[in-house]
Amino acid sequence: MSVIGLRAPVVPARLRGPVRVLLRQHRRSLWAAGALLALGIALVVGLRIWVAVASSDELCADGDTTRCGDDTYLSTHARSATEIYLSDGGTVALLLAGLIGVFVAGPLIARELESGTFRLAWAQSVSPAQWLAARLALPAALVTAGVTILVLVYRWGWSGIRSNPNASGLGWYESGVQPALGPTAVAYALLAVAVGALCAVVVRRTVLSMGLTALVLGTVMLGFGKRRYELWPTDRSLGPDGPSGDAWYVHTGMLTASGKELYWADCFKAGTTLPEDPASCLRDQGGVTYFADYHPVSHFWPLQLVETGILLALAALAVALAFRVLGRRHG
Repeated sequence: MSVIGLRAPVVPARLRGPVRVLLRQHRRSLWAAGALLALGIALVVGLRIWVAVASSDELCADGDTTRCGDDTYLSTHARSATEIYLSDGGTVALLLAGLIGVFVAGPLIARELESGTFRLAWAQSVSPAQWLAARLALPAALVTAGVTILVLVYRWGWSGIRSNPNASGLGWYESGVQPALGPTAVAYALLAVAVGALCAVVVRRTVLSMGLTALVLGTVMLGFGKRRYELWPTDRSLGPDGPSGDAWYVHTGMLTASGKELYWADCFKAGTTLPEDPASCLRDQGGVTYFADYHPVSHFWPLQLVETGILLALAALAVALAFRVLGRRHG
């Protein structure tokens, strides 16, 4: 069968043979991945259509179905359900990266190392380095394209719903949202490919490699989720009103006359309850001026790009270690 006209992803000529073999071996997994991609796109588009259709029941520009200007706000079921679904977009992106890493670690690499079928490829003028490179290049190219599409579709769905001033749980800084809004999602997927390959060549056992990959990726994701706010310097607002706009509050409290920072968390000790006047707790310690350390919306891209850079650096390190381990064991 002629293959003239077919364009593989940017893959050196010496890798095209192993890549074709991988495509044939794992075509069912590729179809399943394509189906998941289509399902994700259809879900976001369907939610937006649902909200648009239900908007006929909204009486106010802000999506309220009750009398405009009163003290009650009630959105349509379509809008509230869509907010709930989209508020977990970042979590889904991380779970998807985890699945990618587990697949690379297990069925793609470790299973062949465990069963010994890799020897057949190496006996056909394919070096160990080329064999591993093919198993990295193909999933890296596919997940970059697929996750990029999902990010663009999710941003489209998120921005349309987030534009409502009463939207809940869709802040750009939310841990369930932020990882799916930019290149961070692609970086997590590429890190998953690299970590999966490294765990596979080190452990060489399918189930153990998959478990170790999930553990490493989960630790990295949890760490960034807890400390993401430290990736870029915060701004500081002074006064009781706090910053305006869509701000991500990091620390709040009061400053003493000497500039010492007193945090609200310091007032909550084991066995104590919130005082009737919370500010009195900090005033008793010398607090005189309210302050808030926060990330304004303009910090979104710096935070995204710094996290993306760190993840890609970790991915490059994992790839280099994987080739080094494979080279030491098999030359």
